[in-house]
Amino acid sequence: MPRTDRAPDALRPVTLETDIARHAEGSCLVRMGHTHVLTTASVEDRVPGFLRNTGKGWITAEYGMLPRSTHTRSPREAARGKQSGRTQEIQRLIGRSLRAVTDLTGLGERQVTLDCDVLQADGGTRTAAITGGWVALHQALAHLVARGELPRLPLLEPVAAVSCGLVDGECLLDLAYEEDSTAAADANFVLTASGQVVEMQVTAEDAPLAPATVDQLMTLALKGCRELAALQRAALEQAA
Repeated sequence: MPRTDRAPDALRPVTLETDIARHAEGSCLVRMGHTHVLTTASVEDRVPGFLRNTGKGWITAEYGMLPRSTHTRSPREAARGKQSGRTQEIQRLIGRSLRAVTDLTGLGERQVTLDCDVLQADGGTRTAAITGGWVALHQALAHLVARGELPRLPLLEPVAAVSCGLVDGECLLDLAYEEDSTAAADANFVLTASGQVVEMQVTAEDAPLAPATVDQLMTLALKGCRELAALQRAALEQAA
């Protein structure tokens, strides 16, 4: 189905609302179209066993979808007694993405856990979680600086993520579910504000992709992530 509500290289309407969870050191409700994800950052003065006495900190993530975040109710994974492979993959992706832009030595022996809860899903939940997660992480670390527990903010630069795809022969940025479900290829890009690549997930659903098509998707993602980084900075400035 051709996209009619926005240009091929346009993001869905995006808002990043901070200070949503009063008890968390950092929080951000990210809305990308009809996808809404609440991210909170919690700081603990401990690290996993493999990092004890190393002077380094750790960033990890937990991800989940509320039962009615989709068209039909999905049972809570806690009720089923185990997490799906998809959930575990997304949690690892979020953690890797945020660690990539954090000075873990500068963090000291602390762990920050990002809880990413999908309130409403319409495509791109993992990418929205990364984009909002960085804002929540920034707030949490800035909180430590303000309290004198860290001498400086141990963040290297913003990181954001966005989906792209090949739909009806056209490369599109930031797929909604209806587009993603019919895409001949879909991709998730995690990029820093300066355009460095943290992770690329590109999958051809039908036929193999030409390198030129992957380049087009990458170009769209670079544009989208730069725009998201600007929105991240604006949200933090407004919260300050």
